[in-house]
Amino acid sequence: MRIAVSGSIATDHLTVFPGRFTDQLIPGQLDHVSLSFLVDDLEVRRGGVAANIAFGLGGLGLEPLLIGAVGTDFGPYEVWLKEHGVDTGGVLVSGERQTARFMCTTDQDANQIASFYAGAMAEARDIDLTALVGDGARPDLVLIAPNDPEAMLRHTRQCRETGIPFAADPSQQLARLDGPQARDLVAGARWLFTNEYEAALLLERTGWTHDDVLDRVGTWITTLGGDGARAERADGTSLRVPAVPDVPVTDPTGVGDAFRAGFLAATARGLALTAAARLGCAVAAEAIRTVGSQSYDATPDRLLANLTAAYGTDAAAAIAPHLAAVTREGGDQS
Repeated sequence: MRIAVSGSIATDHLTVFPGRFTDQLIPGQLDHVSLSFLVDDLEVRRGGVAANIAFGLGGLGLEPLLIGAVGTDFGPYEVWLKEHGVDTGGVLVSGERQTARFMCTTDQDANQIASFYAGAMAEARDIDLTALVGDGARPDLVLIAPNDPEAMLRHTRQCRETGIPFAADPSQQLARLDGPQARDLVAGARWLFTNEYEAALLLERTGWTHDDVLDRVGTWITTLGGDGARAERADGTSLRVPAVPDVPVTDPTGVGDAFRAGFLAATARGLALTAAARLGCAVAAEAIRTVGSQSYDATPDRLLANLTAAYGTDAAAAIAPHLAAVTREGGDQS
């Protein structure tokens, strides 16, 4: 199964604040906040939602097609992605803008405050998905991840026009979308991915009820942080998979992307819904242990250890044969 991932490609500038954001907020003064946080560390890492998910899929033995826009500074990043199984043939290189930047500060409770500079991502709307997935290159699924909003809308429409199944992952861009745009991105998706907050925001933006959403998508996957993930369908199917227990939280950035990579890799290999959610949680557990969204090593031994710890030996044994293609070991952390 070939998966294309359309969305943001960025570098992450990650800092850590050794206190709590909430301690700095003064009741009655929230209408004119002016805060500066003295941070202890700065990590510059590869990121962007689409690149993170494609990296995870590549590490799990698939060869995803990455679709997005970058600047001329993308060269070393492209080499890294190719080394980790990602096809960058769908990447547009801007001659005017730099690759997007994600700037994020995490406090001691793992709360985050972030900013995002779009840069070259604004040109993703110029990418013609139909031209990329022509003869011999047609994917079995296109994941529409956070990106330039016009690019997200265009690529979703092109999936419908060409009959290519798509997954909707509006995530952070829900705040930028109006009702018709949000509805357009979701309706008809085989998979819909949100976290709990985004699920509530999606209902507010679309004006739909929970059941309305389920009537319009194949399966709605909601990540629940430390509580794992939930999957729902309109036919009444509803399951909840707990997270891998006792995992140290080093950096939550990109953990949701790692879950999506594990989940989609499992479905690509024909695993059932519960097993797919379990593998997603196992990959997420590796991502949250490391700083940066592409620093984890989802080797079979580590994934099987996570699966066994969370779901038992039988559940791990059922997934083990599907990890045979996972060959990446000890990736460069730089």
